[in-house]
Order: sequence, then structure tokens, then C-alpha cells
Amino acid sequence: MDLGLSDSVCLVTGSTGGIGLETVKLLRAEGATVVSTGRSGGDIRADFSQPGEPERVVRETIERHGRLDVLVNNVGGTEIRKLEELADSDWQASFEINLMSAVRATRAALPGMRERGAGTIVNVSSTAAKRPSSGMPDYSVMKAALLSFSRLVADLHAKDGIRCNAVTPGPTATQAWLGEGGLADQQGERDEVLAKVASGRPLGRLAEPEEIAAVIVFLCSPRSSYVTGAAWSADGGTVPIII
Repeated sequence: MDLGLSDSVCLVTGSTGGIGLETVKLLRAEGATVVSTGRSGGDIRADFSQPGEPERVVRETIERHGRLDVLVNNVGGTEIRKLEELADSDWQASFEINLMSAVRATRAALPGMRERGAGTIVNVSSTAAKRPSSGMPDYSVMKAALLSFSRLVADLHAKDGIRCNAVTPGPTATQAWLGEGGLADQQGERDEVLAKVASGRPLGRLAEPEEIAAVIVFLCSPRSSYVTGAAWSADGGTVPIII
């Protein structure tokens, strides 16, 4: 299926590995012009936890390619910690990387999108935003705030021709989970932890990053032209729909 992205200029933040990298690959396969970012690689190197950096990347993308049609806010990260262990500085760091990175990039992208009367924003949240994880308390709160921010942008800017949606992945087979010292290692013996996490999903496994990327790319595309203000679960059935 042609998703209609061949003439689009896209920026995917946090895209040198995992879900972000797979999103870049799929967008490029659709013929889109894609800018990738990372702290140590990508087309533009940047630390999105730092004020000014998201704005700089958006500005450089527009300078290079003339416009920005699609913004995917994928930057984020966490560690396994208990609520009572978190200091104010931990909350602030999570706030910067998991919420403000997207707020700043979106704020920088909106004027150009409004001027053209079109634009698409996809925010990568988490299933923890819908059902908080006791092992990731700060992350859960910030990703829930990101869902609220997504809906706010969608409501405010629908009249400007701008769509904004969120994706809420469950645990995904990326280095964040599988890597040495990653989320699995932080909770015990790696294989046992991963087996327990997989068994907690109705589909019985972690997601593959390309499966999440496929949902993101669909939401980036004109094929989802009547979808805005939504939070799409891609979690193997973990969080049930409330009817």
C-alpha cells in the first residue's frame, strides 16, 4: 500500500536505534525525506533533554529541506526505580527527556505547519501512561502527561490542518530492554524477567520495534487523515479497552 508519504519531510527524534530507527527505515521506504537524530549519531546530533536543542533541530531541518511536514517525538527513557527512591532531580530529569523534549520540538514545528495549513505530529508515549508501572513511576507520569499534551495539540490545531496523535507501545525488544544493564537486567535474571514480561501480554511476547514503527508511520501518513487526538495502543493487548 502506498501511504502517500513520498513528498513528505519528516523528523524523527531519538532515532538511532529501536523504534525510532525502524520508523526512519519505514518512512524512507515510503519515499519520504527523513531526518534522524541522536546524542551520538543520526543526521543531526542533539541531546533533546537540553533546552534549546529540540528547537535547533527543527530549525536545521527546515533550513536543509525547506519545510517540516511530519514530526515524530520518540525521545524518551527510564530506569527501574521505586517511587520512594526518586529525588526531585530524578523527576526533573524525567520531565525534561520524556515530556519537554516533545513539547519543545512541537512548539518549534507548529508555526511552519500553521503557515502551510498542514502538518502531522505523532508522539510516542507508553502503555505505562494508561496503566502506571510501579517500577517506572516518573516515566509513567510523564508519558501520561504526553497523552494529554497530544490531545491538547490536536484540539487546538485541527482548524489549522494539523493532526496530532499518540502511540502507546508496550515492552518492546529494543536495547532499552534487552541490552546489558537494561530494564530486564535491572529487575533480576534477564531471561526470567523477559519471560515474565512476555507472559503478561495476551499475545505472549514483547513487541518487535518494526511493529510499533508500522503504527507510527500509518499515523504519519495521509491514509490516517481522519485520525487526530487519538492514543493508539500497540501493546499486545495489555491494557484493555474500557467500554
